[in-house]
Amino acid sequence: MTDGNQALKKAGLKITLPRVKILELMQEPENQHISAEDLYKKLLEIGEEIGLATVYRVLNQFDDAGIVTRHHFETGKAVFELSTQHHHDHLVCLSCGRVIEFSDEVIERRQLEIAARHNIKLTNHSLYLYGHCTNDTCDHNDE
Repeated sequence: MTDGNQALKKAGLKITLPRVKILELMQEPENQHISAEDLYKKLLEIGEEIGLATVYRVLNQFDDAGIVTRHHFETGKAVFELSTQHHHDHLVCLSCGRVIEFSDEVIERRQLEIAARHNIKLTNHSLYLYGHCTNDTCDHNDE
């Protein structure tokens, strides 16, 4: 049984072709922070006839089961990434929508210190930093 199939079983989900194919695509590094629509397009590119409604339904099931994490960046659409990754924060370009993951021990330590100063024990947190690309790789750097 593959890791993906084990993840589905552990989450209490039946192993179906759409779930397996979507999970396989989500495991590819270039498919992190991907929208349902873009995932649907990638499925079509590889010859998988899985409908857009099914992609949305499966991603919602994966989100409910904790297999993926849904992010609502300021780009206007939800994107998904696997939940099994180490904790990280995000930089988001408001022009092209590019998402950069980063980890910083100083930021993590400061967040814990600030929470403790206010008598809060952190159980979870997300940090999103928004801006605009300043290099030539941005699709919309002339705006």
